[in-house]
Amino acid sequence: MTGPAGERHSLPYAANLSILFTELPMLERAQAARAAGFTLVEYWWPFESADPSGDDVDRFARSVEQAGVQLTGLNFYAGDMAAGERGLVSWVGREAEFATSLTVALGLAERLGCRSFNALYGNRIDGVDPSEQDGLARDHLAAAAKAAEGIGAQLVLEPLSGTPAYPLKTAADAVAVLDELGLDNVRLLADLYHLAVNGDDLDTVIARHTPRTGHVQIADAPGRHQPGTGELDLEGYLEKLQAAGYAGPVGVEYKPDGSTVDSLAWLPYERRGN
Repeated sequence: MTGPAGERHSLPYAANLSILFTELPMLERAQAARAAGFTLVEYWWPFESADPSGDDVDRFARSVEQAGVQLTGLNFYAGDMAAGERGLVSWVGREAEFATSLTVALGLAERLGCRSFNALYGNRIDGVDPSEQDGLARDHLAAAAKAAEGIGAQLVLEPLSGTPAYPLKTAADAVAVLDELGLDNVRLLADLYHLAVNGDDLDTVIARHTPRTGHVQIADAPGRHQPGTGELDLEGYLEKLQAAGYAGPVGVEYKPDGSTVDSLAWLPYERRGN
């Protein structure tokens, strides 16, 4: 990278508070992000189950509201992430959990102004035909997209690394699902770290798929730490994304090497707010 972040593009940054500020309890992270200069935040699923209590949902929403930050992205419930689960969209037998989390996510989005949902596809399941999983995924994505459309929101589909059973590994894998669906509000989540680790050429992804990209996330590779700790020219890729027409937020989704606040030295304070 050359020079401080922000010299080569003007895309806004959103702090992902499921991976940043983990030194603090979940309900204190939005305030910490605001104190560090961020005005946009995103989360994975911020609850222990697909069906959190009304009080838990309210406490989470108030933590965002009281911090004075804007929620720009939210994952649907993805199962037990620590155990390796990566989404319920294609998980035959857990349809009720997916439906419940969709309802909760939509309610939070209406309250907090979020208009983007990450629908993690789900791992392949031993003993279940992949075509059955893919059929369920199409049904779930179509139903969720219709519900999201009702509040002017989109779904994004994310290729992931580090999970062999997860079938979407490249941008082309996700775009193939988008093509089958044919829905304008289901788009690609281009996580530059995951794509690079899985062998995608990021220049090619940007050139081909920026018009289909609904969200972008970053971490350096190897290591998944803050920009400058690995080999990716993240500023250069973001510059190319903006030039190709991407204008949304960039999710800051890395594992801090050191404390979160110290790890943010790559991003000038004045570039953290919108």
